Amino acid sequence: MRIMAIDYGDQRIGLAVSDLLGMLCGEAWTMNEWDMERASKRIAEEAAAREVGTLVLGLPKNMDGTEGDRCAIVKEFMAEVKKAYPEVEVFFWDERLSTVAATRSLIEADVSRRKRKKVIDKMAAVFILQGFLDSKR
Repeated sequence: MRIMAIDYGDQRIGLAVSDLLGMLCGEAWTMNEWDMERASKRIAEEAAAREVGTLVLGLPKNMDGTEGDRCAIVKEFMAEVKKAYPEVEVFFWDERLSTVAATRSLIEADVSRRKRKKVIDKMAAVFILQGFLDSKR
């Protein structure tokens, strides 16, 4: 079964799905959706179509490790996804520096600021997924 990582944002949602062996990221994309219920249903459909058995949602903790308002929103979103796709196993992943790491990676690859804005969310999802996959080895 595949693993899907989600980087939830207010305007865009980054998604990354592992290969069948759960070792590497197989694909990544960005979903533009502002409505939580519609987004959760779309993610459930994408996960079912790709035979995803595990969802990993980035949890945006504060730098001191505490959970703020944003974490509550992310947990509410995951509850909506779980309602739409109940057979999936769910994990939260500390994503404090995933966007920073993704941004650095894109800057090092000399990606322009304009292009970075279009891909940063899916890159953050890739970092979340790879961190989770590495922790399972």
